[in-house]
Amino acid sequence: MTERVLDAENWKLEANAVLKDIEKHVKSVKILDGTDQRIYFNLTTIEGLEFCIELSGLGFRVAGTRHNDRSGNSEDVFETPYSLLNQISPRFHESFGNELIKRLNELNH
Repeated sequence: MTERVLDAENWKLEANAVLKDIEKHVKSVKILDGTDQRIYFNLTTIEGLEFCIELSGLGFRVAGTRHNDRSGNSEDVFETPYSLLNQISPRFHESFGNELIKRLNELNH
């Protein structure tokens, strides 16, 4: 898999899109600095677990198990923020499912 290269501004746009997609399913998420190869997030799961997440052209990776911690060496890369959250947040699946049910009910009314 080759790494997609964006400039720093486009990584911020990409990160903002991700933030909008997941913000209902986490306690908090904040975009940190980035380069033309990656950008980072501080994320707190619904359960209160803190992570620093790296987004690169390869996908999403846990960079560290505390906010601002990029010292992790996890080689697990996830294609979507949803697959990452499924791995690190046991209650994400429930939260995401409830949101889908809510939206489907809104369509039926």
